[in-house]
Amino acid sequence: MDTKGLNHLLLRAADGELERDEALLLATVTAADSAGLCDAAAARRDRAWGRTLTFSPKVFLPLTNLCRNRCDYCSFRRSPGDEGEWTMRPDEVLKTLEAGATAGCTEALFCLGDTPETAFSAYRRTLTSLGVRSTVEYLEECGERALELGVFPHTNAGILSADDMQRLRRVNVSLGLMLENVSPRLCERGMPHFRAPDKRPEVRLRMTREAGELRIPFTSGLLIGIGETLEERVDTLLAIRDLHREYGHIQEVIVQNFRARPDIVMADSPEPGEAEMVHTIALARVLLEDEISVQAPPNLNPNSFASLVHAGLNDWGGISPVTPDFISPGYPWPHLDGLKRSCESAGFGLTPRLPIYERYVEEPGWLDERLVAPTRRALQKLTTANQISESRL
Repeated sequence: MDTKGLNHLLLRAADGELERDEALLLATVTAADSAGLCDAAAARRDRAWGRTLTFSPKVFLPLTNLCRNRCDYCSFRRSPGDEGEWTMRPDEVLKTLEAGATAGCTEALFCLGDTPETAFSAYRRTLTSLGVRSTVEYLEECGERALELGVFPHTNAGILSADDMQRLRRVNVSLGLMLENVSPRLCERGMPHFRAPDKRPEVRLRMTREAGELRIPFTSGLLIGIGETLEERVDTLLAIRDLHREYGHIQEVIVQNFRARPDIVMADSPEPGEAEMVHTIALARVLLEDEISVQAPPNLNPNSFASLVHAGLNDWGGISPVTPDFISPGYPWPHLDGLKRSCESAGFGLTPRLPIYERYVEEPGWLDERLVAPTRRALQKLTTANQISESRL
């Protein structure tokens, strides 16, 4: 492609007007040199989000690591009897929530394996011993405890039915599910999702659509470096964009990079480098609607902060002062002072946010009625604190 043609595509990208054929062309021609794409993405970010980056102060509660899926890149999941398997007891949940509240966390991230009660009778017995009939009922109880402490739940429990999401909507300000990738090819024999029935694209797309129908603020994302092609990355982003255009419920999209570990099937698989992360974040920014936040986990990219910011990132996701990243325990959260200095060096401020974005708090119909008032109070308190902090600079 000549310079004139590339510049035309970049101008359309800066205006948010790319269709699939143009997106694929732009992705291909910028894969080796993404400088122009990053410039377009950064311009889109600055126009929509300004020069302030955000993060969510969270307490991470891995309710259970039992999971019926066996993804080749996962070191989190366990089966009953495996070394390191756990299900958090109510006293452990409460103690962790109290630590988070004391540390000033505003998000309680409940994360767990996919539909464990469909696979493990031992886990069903555990739920009975806790006095609940299902994981969703347990999540409801845990969500109530979080709200009592002033910490707002965001739950990523894998695949949930519409009825399950409707129940959890009462105690969660948002829900999430990583789409990961829309490629059926990744579910074929020898591919990373072959032994993971809940990673079938149609299953994850259905849940994401149902969340939109229920008007639930929702987090999605893609996982790069698991054997997908550039075209499959683009199609995943466009699938998220299409669902958001229909329902308006995608509040943020995570671009997450695969990291190899010694105890997984993909232990010897190559990790995506910084250039791939930069390129994918820039693509996400120019393909997604302006109001969708684009984030990447800072603990998985500790040496790439400046590059990710230049690529159009506007949010660092959840960062915990009290709990590790149980999904990637070998990668500690960054110290906020250091992250703030890195942001300032790139010309940006850094401020905390809630696990629900402001427009979903202000627009009616996105929150359960009983959550509206406390969420608005918390938003006002956070806004005031941020204003005071900025005035001292």
